[in-house]
Amino acid sequence: MAAELVPAATAEPSDIPLSLCRLLDPQVLADPYPLYRALRERDRVYWDPYLHAWVVTGYAEVVSVLLRLSAECAPSAEQLARMGLSSLEPIARVTVKQMLFMDGAAHVRLRRLCSTAFTSNRVAALRSHIQDIADRLLDRVVAQGSMDVVGDFASPLPAIVMAELLGLPTRDHGQLKAWSADFAEVLGNFQQNPDRAGIVLRSLREMTEYLRAAISEQERGPGDGLIHALVHAEVDGARLTQEEVIANVIITMVGGQETTTNLIGNGLLTLIRQPDKLAQLRDQPGIVHTAVEELLRYETPSQRTARVVREDVVLGGKRMRKGDTVFAVMAAANRDPEQFHDPDRLDLTRSENRHLAFGWASHFCFGAPLARVEAQIAFSTLLRRLTDLSLQPQSLAWRENLGLRGLKALPVRFRAAPSGSGPTNERRS
Repeated sequence: MAAELVPAATAEPSDIPLSLCRLLDPQVLADPYPLYRALRERDRVYWDPYLHAWVVTGYAEVVSVLLRLSAECAPSAEQLARMGLSSLEPIARVTVKQMLFMDGAAHVRLRRLCSTAFTSNRVAALRSHIQDIADRLLDRVVAQGSMDVVGDFASPLPAIVMAELLGLPTRDHGQLKAWSADFAEVLGNFQQNPDRAGIVLRSLREMTEYLRAAISEQERGPGDGLIHALVHAEVDGARLTQEEVIANVIITMVGGQETTTNLIGNGLLTLIRQPDKLAQLRDQPGIVHTAVEELLRYETPSQRTARVVREDVVLGGKRMRKGDTVFAVMAAANRDPEQFHDPDRLDLTRSENRHLAFGWASHFCFGAPLARVEAQIAFSTLLRRLTDLSLQPQSLAWRENLGLRGLKALPVRFRAAPSGSGPTNERRS
């Protein structure tokens, strides 16, 4: 959301020599890694003259940004009003209450409450249930010989799981996913798209009304989900306000769905484009853990994040001034040859792989254990139950989200694997 404070570029993306604004070009958005490499080779800490912001692309430097600079970068309603963007005030009133845009004690307080739903032990207990969901989704399409991996599998899988973890009816997962995708535009783009602002505001209003009703229901009776836990939690004798609960359920829901959907979709596309790697993972299912980590590094779902300089600081030999906006590009850092050997090569057994796909330090994604398990199950199940996977001939389209990288659809053809490779074989893992 800090990007809302950054002036938009006035030139056409194709006319901009070297800027993160080049992502506005659909061809660059389809493959941003040459741009990231050019930015990193020009200067690992680069002043972007079109965004009027720092762009940080080196691994060590991105880690330093995530450790040292402030996440409190969401503009207030008053700031938006001064910029002539008063219509976006409802978004600001939500984002300023979200832990993603907090530091210090306020961040720790909210993170501690929300992370209890995503501990490694709790996620491990869900593994067989997530496997059941994955198999049921494939059961619906396996006889067809084709499907849209995003719409039929990668979107509903995390959406159903997230609805259950929140304590919401799973029948609503499609609507929850649609709202999340709209709100994700707030997190991923440099400035509000006037053509989309109305849709985002409507989705936010509908989502808020839905969650307000769910909170009221869970205040009256027992429950077994994150919403119930947040409603009844006390920290130092104080409870969260309803607005705090809603804001942080929204950011948890968005993070828990968008990243995993994109990881599965982007990852499968990467494997299909590199048939030797797809065959390797099919033939060696035991490497799925390192394979998921490598796909997170190679095709990072959350490409960048924003920070604000609170006090003058020197980074990479550059003096950043108080108030400067900084874009930490994790996707570029994950291809930094100073950190990763042969970084543009997909290595499904890479052992040294401390990637930044889930962030770093205090803002490391607390949903990472769930995303990892969902992705491990997704890839294992897809490759076990489907053979001869290939792309359908229509061209691929990437979502117009410059920070959360994902496909609009991934149409594929396949053959069903022999029945001996069916759902029950996976129960042992």
